[in-house]
Amino acid sequence: MADQSIFRITKELSDLQKNSDLSLAVACRDIDVRNVKALIIGPHDTPYEFGFFEFAFKFHKEYPRKSPTVTAVTTNGGRTRFNPNIYSNGKVCLSILGTWRGERGEEWSAAQGLESILLSIQSLMSTNPYENEPGFEDANEPSDKKNQTDYVQKIRHETLRISVIQRMEEYLDLASDGSAATSAVTREDMEEMDSMDDEANVPFEPFKDLCKRRFLWYYDSYLATVEKGKTEVKDGQAFSRMPFEGSTNSMEGKFNYSELERRLRNIKKALDAETESWAAEGLSDKYRESTVAVNLQRQYEQIVESFKRTDTPHNLELEDNNPFVWVLTYIGKPMTNLDGGLFRIRICFSPRFPDEQPRIKFETRIFHHRIAADGTPCYFAPLSRREDAKSHIEAVIDALEEEQPPYDPRTLVNPEAFKLYWGKPDDRKMYNRRLRRTVQQSME
Repeated sequence: MADQSIFRITKELSDLQKNSDLSLAVACRDIDVRNVKALIIGPHDTPYEFGFFEFAFKFHKEYPRKSPTVTAVTTNGGRTRFNPNIYSNGKVCLSILGTWRGERGEEWSAAQGLESILLSIQSLMSTNPYENEPGFEDANEPSDKKNQTDYVQKIRHETLRISVIQRMEEYLDLASDGSAATSAVTREDMEEMDSMDDEANVPFEPFKDLCKRRFLWYYDSYLATVEKGKTEVKDGQAFSRMPFEGSTNSMEGKFNYSELERRLRNIKKALDAETESWAAEGLSDKYRESTVAVNLQRQYEQIVESFKRTDTPHNLELEDNNPFVWVLTYIGKPMTNLDGGLFRIRICFSPRFPDEQPRIKFETRIFHHRIAADGTPCYFAPLSRREDAKSHIEAVIDALEEEQPPYDPRTLVNPEAFKLYWGKPDDRKMYNRRLRRTVQQSME
């Protein structure tokens, strides 16, 4: 029975990791598949938009006959309740988990699994989370309407402050004022930790690189959230207490969007600086002939040869003969809005590639719904080929040239272009004109 349980968990993890759901991620240590970490990225058009919410799953030996135990990790150290059904102590109230009374047929069954639980939790992150509170259907007083608005406002603020900003500052070792955080861990300590065979002694942070890359995707959306918040509340205004919040299970605090904006900009600067540091670190690795340096040099040479064999019009070069920094010159596809364009794309590789994925930026300005204002592209390289640098180049070009993409708000990296692209016919015409203008300017 135990072997069947592990087989089921392993298959569910594999299936989730292979699919293209951009709002869910799961991971576990190889030696412990019963303890799984999961990340839910908050849905668009909700107060949870593009927040990073982490959950811990503990699968019992009776799984799938018995549901796993699920705990919310993103709670600000047990001080913040992010939903009527997601408590500050980490409890997640769902009928399929047996932590909430539900209607007949809503209880756990062996047909359900990791993905269905994650989707159920994600469904709690709605446009109006107040409605998850029992008795909401009877809340028709004017005060109830105000509570709903107030609740959305403070969740939006704390999603940004706790799930995005605090998480990113921890990943980048930044203090909240933007300076480097002091740490008692020395370089020698880190080297000793890296040499340890016992994985349990090393912090397990499987979503660090993913969150960094997604922050760059959604940076403009975070700033738009700040601007919206500034029009609704004043800095220093206290959060309203909801009727269902208790003294130890609530969301207390004050609004300060000006402070959040400053911290967001500091995080962006730190990420850009980190990307640039890879180049210098990579040159050192090149001279030492590290495995990653040799691998990237070989891949670069193979891609250049493949471009020649297939008459690919694009050009690929190394910047300063550094195998960790590639420069792709993309030539716009004929008979499309990109026709005649000439775009310089910089690809930076980490010395820890592929554990850290490359960071790509269009250095030539382009107005495109899949390219952020700072040039960061939103693309999806297949997980099975994440070590293959060519797959990243192909995925960027596919995103750029895709003629009939499905509507997907998870790809909202350029709010202005996205709104025009998916707007009315006149909006699409305006989008095309602005795209063509940047294509023409790319040749000047």
